[in-house]
Order: sequence, then C-alpha cells, then structure tokens
Amino acid sequence: MDLAQDKNIKGSGTKNLFKNPILEKLTRSHFSIPLSILAIISIYLAYLALSKFNIDGIVFTALFISGFFGWTLGEYLIHRYVFHMDDDKRWKRWITYTFHGIHHEYPKDKDRIVMPPAGAILISSVIFAAFWLIIQDYAFAVVPGFLIGYLVYAFVHYAIHAYQPPKNFLKWLWINHSIHHYKHPDQYFGVSSPFWDYVFNTIPNKKK
Repeated sequence: MDLAQDKNIKGSGTKNLFKNPILEKLTRSHFSIPLSILAIISIYLAYLALSKFNIDGIVFTALFISGFFGWTLGEYLIHRYVFHMDDDKRWKRWITYTFHGIHHEYPKDKDRIVMPPAGAILISSVIFAAFWLIIQDYAFAVVPGFLIGYLVYAFVHYAIHAYQPPKNFLKWLWINHSIHHYKHPDQYFGVSSPFWDYVFNTIPNKKK
C-alpha cells in the first residue's frame, strides 16, 4: 500500500485503531504529555550522569551532542525502513498501518502525531537499556541527548501538522513534509532536518 498516495487519505478526521476502548485510549495523547515525560526522564538521567556517576562536564557535553545527532539518523532510518517498509506480508502491513499508516490517512489527527505516553516510556526504557549494555554509565549522558533529539523532532512534526508554515527559513520543513505526505512517500524521510535525505539521496528529482 502506498501510504502517502492512498486514495483513502483524509484531510481531517480520525478513526479507531482498536475496538477495545482501553487499547484505543493508549494510542492517543495530547502532544505535551509524552514530551513532558521524556523531558523529565532526560533531565533526571543527565542529573545522575553529572552527580552520581561524576561524568566530566566536557565529556558529558560531547556525549550528549552525539546522542542528539544520533537521534537524527535514527529518525531517518525508522521512518524509512520501519514505518515505510515493504508491506508484502500481513504482519508488515499491520505494523506500518498501526504505527504510521493511520497518520498518513488522517494527517490532521492531532492526537496521533506524536508517540503516546505508554509508548514513550516503553521505548525510552528499551533505548536506555540498549545503550547501557554497550557503553555502561556513559548511557546516562548519551540517552538524554538522544531523547532531546526526539523531543525536537516530535515538536517540529506536531507544529507542521497543526499550524500554518512560518514566513522564515523553517518554512522548508513544512514543504518537505507535505511533499512526503501528499506527493512522494518514498522521499523526504527526515522531518526535523533534511540532512540525511541528502546523504542517502532521498530528495525528489526537481526535473520530474
């Protein structure tokens, strides 16, 4: 299924993903709630890094920045290879639609633009565990940067769908994401930045 060019795409509205009201409730959230949760987690992890684990300030800053830019790559790869994976199998179609396809079908549904609280807590825990297994205590410096990178992405994504484009250089973020939604679903996978789209050549050919 071509997510962005699906004939069922709606300009507004919403629909239920699950018949179970509890499961359905867990798929929805005002954008401020999960972002606040992740911000608190990031601040707490940073506090532990500097106080309990005594990570040097310069080292902390370098690791934090690496985590932040690490997210920008993660954003691109997840969007391209998970949310837009080939849907040749039923389980793949379920994943792409449940986690992203419904957003393409109802792009103005503000309750599903960012990850809901339950997902935010679960995924941030998995991310921290993965980093901790690799770099141990330094995870307390890298993960806050990674999560703040996600917060920037989520805020930008919400703003793009909820507000009119600004009259400044940020307008291109609105244009790029609109192209992804309504014209080229296989292009412009970067939301907060087109950097990795240029690196991996997923920019629309302007000659076409």
